[in-house]
Amino acid sequence: MTEYRAHFDADIAFVNGGGLRAEAFRLDLPSQHLTETQIGELLVRHLGLALVGSVELSNLEIVEEAHKGSRGVGAEASAASGSTQRGRLVDLSHTISEGLVTYPGIPAPVITPHLTREASREHYAPGTEFEIDIIAMAGNTGTYLDSPFHRYADGGDLASLSLETLVGIPAEVFRLTDAAERGIPAEVFFDRELAGTAVLLHTGWNRHFGTPEYGHGAPFLTEAGAQHLADAGVAIVGIDSLNIDDAESAGERPAHSILLAAGIHVVEHLTALAEVPVRGARFTAVPPRVAGFGTFPVRAFAELPPN
Repeated sequence: MTEYRAHFDADIAFVNGGGLRAEAFRLDLPSQHLTETQIGELLVRHLGLALVGSVELSNLEIVEEAHKGSRGVGAEASAASGSTQRGRLVDLSHTISEGLVTYPGIPAPVITPHLTREASREHYAPGTEFEIDIIAMAGNTGTYLDSPFHRYADGGDLASLSLETLVGIPAEVFRLTDAAERGIPAEVFFDRELAGTAVLLHTGWNRHFGTPEYGHGAPFLTEAGAQHLADAGVAIVGIDSLNIDDAESAGERPAHSILLAAGIHVVEHLTALAEVPVRGARFTAVPPRVAGFGTFPVRAFAELPPN
């Protein structure tokens, strides 16, 4: 394979004062089709410079020449990228759009313009325009997370939640798409150690999301199942169904009551759990930091193990 190097002079200035000049510098290139700006970025990384304000190259020439091992290019870069390789990200969230009915009886979101692109033009330079919109939306919209405040007046609100309990939590997925009963019992969880994990209940009910069928006959977590997970010390319980509880009961909500009392986050209306392995992925679901609020949509996703 043909390899290329850049020959150039360089003037580097730093944002906190001072500068550096290089003459007849030579730098390995990953390709001959790099711009002057891209070569400047490679130079900064190769030298390990911080707080660079500007890089100006002159007398630039790109030639066919064997690499000499510049940092950040070639074999070193490949090894480094391998060491930081990440797995595929699987989006587990439903899209929120105007008029979306997530849960029967909960109002659908309404999106209205605050500043249209057309109206913004009179405030900015020619060719510059912006759109600023307003969304009126219940917290229980799309894929959302319940904090303890959702159930208990003295429970922690969204602003109180620690990121350590929301980001990169080891996921344990339970395949329940062929379950004979709607209620998910405690016995389902007996075969695994679940402390500190995100227990994700894959029922397949998300296939009905956005249709009238979604609100009837949905799978749920039983009271005994919720108590087992609370006793096991899980961090999060998520489900791809209408509710973690039986929404067709007389109003009892034991799963919410038990889990949120234990400080365990609940994420409802997940999707795409079929793409997440039973073990090995990491789950993230982060709501905005809103004080005095108990429930809000999240961008929930799973990071799969690297190949």
